[in-house]
Amino acid sequence: MTGRGLSLPLLLTRARERAPGPAAGVFGGALAAGLGLGACAVLVMVLWISSPYPDSGPGAALHTAAALWLLAHGAELVRTDTLSGVPAPMGLTPLLLLALPVWLVHRAARDATEDTEGAEAAGVWGGAVAGYLLVGAAAAYYAAGGEMRPSWVSCGVHLALVAAVAAATGVWTAHGRPRGPLPGGLRRCADVLPQTFLREVLPVAARAAAAGLLVLVAGGALVVAAGLVWHGGDVRESFLRLTGAWSGRFAVLLLCVALVPNAVIWGAAYALGPGVVLGAGQTVGPLGSSGGALLPAFPLLAAVPEAGPGTPFTWAVAAVPVVAAATVAWFVVGAESQTRGRVAYGVLTAAGLCGAAMACLAVVSGGALGVAALSAFGPAGWLTGVAAVVWIVGAGLPMALTVRWWRGREPVLRGRVSEWASSVVAARRRGSTAPAPEPVREDPAAFEPYDFFDETSRDERWALLKQLSTDPKPETPDRD
Repeated sequence: MTGRGLSLPLLLTRARERAPGPAAGVFGGALAAGLGLGACAVLVMVLWISSPYPDSGPGAALHTAAALWLLAHGAELVRTDTLSGVPAPMGLTPLLLLALPVWLVHRAARDATEDTEGAEAAGVWGGAVAGYLLVGAAAAYYAAGGEMRPSWVSCGVHLALVAAVAAATGVWTAHGRPRGPLPGGLRRCADVLPQTFLREVLPVAARAAAAGLLVLVAGGALVVAAGLVWHGGDVRESFLRLTGAWSGRFAVLLLCVALVPNAVIWGAAYALGPGVVLGAGQTVGPLGSSGGALLPAFPLLAAVPEAGPGTPFTWAVAAVPVVAAATVAWFVVGAESQTRGRVAYGVLTAAGLCGAAMACLAVVSGGALGVAALSAFGPAGWLTGVAAVVWIVGAGLPMALTVRWWRGREPVLRGRVSEWASSVVAARRRGSTAPAPEPVREDPAAFEPYDFFDETSRDERWALLKQLSTDPKPETPDRD
């Protein structure tokens, strides 16, 4: 906003003062959707204006902006301008675009829910979701007149899911992120589990799973970066071959940046072993790659390994899940007073949570780019999740039990070392306090008595003393 304009929090504050309750939520949700649509429209219009040879007018650009905003929520689009004339689905969502609507809805719900409690907060949440969906429905209706039309079922489900979750986190944040009692359904499910598991095992396992997931994602980023550097020439060639105009290259660069989170998750799935599906019948994994010649010319896809069996360089990515398993084991055993049973339960629970999270990430990071050979792009969700569980259980459980056993031996070893040190110190003290040796007394009978001051020796000493004390007379020279 400009200096004279109104910021989003100020607009929501005034709306809440004039119409408190659900009305403020509706206004905030609609405003968040409008800001997201406006951002996409500005980006698309800038690219359209800078294009030297635009294929269509501003109306088509605005239809593309509305479709791009729907795609940012995960909604599937249908392209009608294909060479074969058969509509082709496009369901691969750049995950970086998802951050914009999530942040806008979260902030709108948070600002609209301030100073509200109980049922009023729930009403604001419902109003925010409703306002967002109203604008989303209008955008979907407008985008249906363009070349990329939304799939109505997918559009409704994904927009509602994103708006509901983001608004719920905003309401929760506005109330200080309380850790109150669970809702009725979740509470009944939690009552089935043992209280010891819920209070002692589950929190530790959740932290360990989050740490392991973070390591897997970081490892996936390293795998992607290594692939881009290794195939740097192919990446540059594909980037320059797509378009010759600078505006087109800038658009390709923005698309690559928006797809970086997807590529990172694909790299993590590659390191886990199942690999990534790049079209029907084409799978790329550390053990081998089945084809890659039919891939579209795109910079990120140029970093895919060539077809053939795996090499020691591709096998080296197994270090990523091993490090993730070691991280999970470290976090589980890091808690004090953990028995072997709790350590095992903690690792198994963390493996299940981490596997479920990886499966969800794999599902949302992939999608279709067309029909036939382009019908499936991305990692298989269930295979990626199972691989994460197998790695963490197979490598993390022995590590955790070994570390726990070693830590259990530390008090014994410390006691033995203390006993040895105490014995050494006591021996040194005994050596320093030993009695000193007594002097040897010689027999006085072995010495013959004699008169030290006898008369003869006294006279001789006096004569010698007089002789030495007498001054000698100087010699006089002879006179001739």
